[in-house]
Amino acid sequence: MKVIVVFILVLHITTEIYSLFLPPALLDLPRGLLKCFMFRKSYGCPHEDIGFVLYTPKSKRGKLVDVRKPKTFVKAGYIPEHETAIIIHGFNGTQTSEHIMYLKDAYLSRRYNVIAVDWERLTTYPCYLSSLSNTKLVSQCTAQLYSFLTYMGSKIEDITCVGHSLGAHICGMMSNHLTSKQHRIIGLDPARPLIQDHGTRAFRLTRDDAYHVQIILTNAGFLGQSTLSGSVNYCINGGRDQPYCTGNKIKRSRCSHFLAVCYLANAIFHNKKNLGVPCPRGCVMNNRFPFIFSHTNEIDLLSGKLRYFKLGQDTPDYGHGTYCIRVEHANHCPFH
Repeated sequence: MKVIVVFILVLHITTEIYSLFLPPALLDLPRGLLKCFMFRKSYGCPHEDIGFVLYTPKSKRGKLVDVRKPKTFVKAGYIPEHETAIIIHGFNGTQTSEHIMYLKDAYLSRRYNVIAVDWERLTTYPCYLSSLSNTKLVSQCTAQLYSFLTYMGSKIEDITCVGHSLGAHICGMMSNHLTSKQHRIIGLDPARPLIQDHGTRAFRLTRDDAYHVQIILTNAGFLGQSTLSGSVNYCINGGRDQPYCTGNKIKRSRCSHFLAVCYLANAIFHNKKNLGVPCPRGCVMNNRFPFIFSHTNEIDLLSGKLRYFKLGQDTPDYGHGTYCIRVEHANHCPFH
């Protein structure tokens, strides 16, 4: 009897969470949930369901690399002296998702080594609870990759872990398996469901996971967290719903959630400054775009009330605090 009650409770909670991401009509949800009970992984690294695809200016189409085979890195054109971005997708994603590829191209434009972490097999819809469990394994295997890169000669100052949604928390959880602190993590709208209210510090992204942790918030309080867990936190256009997203609440939230990736990509591509103001209370309703900037003038800029900020890799390591940033529409932002 207890088993039945627990199953019904889990089914109810999980259904509520999954409805945030995709319309239930896309799947026979009950049948899909039964599959999820056999979906958790708890094996060692390297793991057959976790792949690393290396992109370089020499190999723009990407090549699968293996930490057990250093030659795979050499053949793909990995250059230890260049900066490296490790990109981790979120729930129900893939390393070939259009928005992830857009971000990859942005880093390649600066001649980075880009390694996309592919954990698609461990995070398929509707298995959100299992995906949460599998983040532990993904973080362990990605930490192994990180250590291998330093063994290859890369400096920790030149490695940035960039994660979207659940991927952001995986970047943070890598710290559980590293002897040296990461230098920089960029969390793109870190996932909120179950993590914000119930996740311990060891299993979510915090400012202690790297010397510099940058959080870009675009759907805070719904799909993305509302907590200010970074060294520097950016509430983009208010940080809750992006003004360029339309449709019902679910569609606006998904659009806003994914735009975090595109905002970072555009910042890397164009190296632009964005107008912003300090907002220590975080992404609250009265910070909504364009309220903050409705009276922008040169006097405000000269008095220090308004400043220009650079997102992503161009944020200085000494950056600290929470800022509301106005970002223009993310042109050519592809996502499904």
